[in-house]
Amino acid sequence: MKEIILAKYGEIILKGGNRPKFENILLNNIRNAIKNVAETKIRLAQATVYIDTDEDKLDVVMERLSKIFGIVSITRAAVCEKNIEDIKINAKEYLRNDLTEGVSFKVEAKRSDKKFPLNSPQICMEVGGFLDDEFPATVDVHNPDVTVKVEVRDFNAYVYCAENKIAGQGGMPIGTGSKATLLLSGGIDSPVAGHMISKRGVEIDAVNFFSFPYTSERAKEKVIELASIIARYTSKINLYIVPFTEIQLQIRDNCPEEHMTLIMRRFMMRIAERLARKNKSIALVTGESIGQVASQTLAALDVTNSAVDMPVLQPLIGMDKLENMDRAREIGTYETSILPYEDCCTVFTPKHPTTNPKRENIERTESRLDVETLIEAALAGVEKIEVYPN
Repeated sequence: MKEIILAKYGEIILKGGNRPKFENILLNNIRNAIKNVAETKIRLAQATVYIDTDEDKLDVVMERLSKIFGIVSITRAAVCEKNIEDIKINAKEYLRNDLTEGVSFKVEAKRSDKKFPLNSPQICMEVGGFLDDEFPATVDVHNPDVTVKVEVRDFNAYVYCAENKIAGQGGMPIGTGSKATLLLSGGIDSPVAGHMISKRGVEIDAVNFFSFPYTSERAKEKVIELASIIARYTSKINLYIVPFTEIQLQIRDNCPEEHMTLIMRRFMMRIAERLARKNKSIALVTGESIGQVASQTLAALDVTNSAVDMPVLQPLIGMDKLENMDRAREIGTYETSILPYEDCCTVFTPKHPTTNPKRENIERTESRLDVETLIEAALAGVEKIEVYPN
């Protein structure tokens, strides 16, 4: 019995005349994700990608597909000839471990190939009656334990158990939504923000600010690890490590303590913008949510974002910390994010930061610094790291 993977997409269906472009990008992303793990044959028809690979590679290919944006569901299915007898025989063999004693089931059929002689209700009756005779399971069309799916499509017919279907990432394929630059810290929120914006098809670079010796090499390794986890969903990420120590020391020595965090963040935004424009990103991505900390009040965000002319995308803006933590666990970044290695945002932290800053006051304080010289020096020391999925 031949087994195949069916991967179904969602939003791409709505793209009208642009749909083939989105489909081709999705197919390329799938090929890139699995090229190093399995030899495959890939076809696309009727909003479904058919992935044919060796039996011993099915699980690893399924796992890779579960990380690809644009796919809404993935399932393994038995391949059948397009005749009712072969469908029944394959259903019997393929579902043997699902239709056990005490289990209830029903059959749902979809006939995409209208040349098939039986319509969908007739397929359900034929296959359901056959399985009812062959197994101790009982039929329950209203609340079954197992839903047997039969799909008669253009290439073949396929049988599978709906309960064995795996949810995909959804969203849009990477590469369909331009490019943005993520300000990536070692915390919980920014990796989640990167994942969420990537889900809309946006390719991302990442920028991290590193304050040696106040932050350790372990903190840097932590950020690289976070980038490699995000890359499971996005493929390669270009990570730019920016030396930030001198800027923080200058802020500490020349600015009121309550302004330090906001001025630091304004420097970060400016440097990230320079890198973004150089690398053809058209927006910045940050992990703020309103009111989570003093630097994330609306007034503080206004001060921070006013430092740049580029759009700033903040996908977590209305979420709370528990929601962000749940998302981090789902995508696999949480355990790395909570490792106890401080990043530059946690050093030189003021005891009483301002929560209702005025932009003109911050700009007046900032004028004490040679902003352009500090930025140019930081950019001159940037380290680029190509990060791949771990």
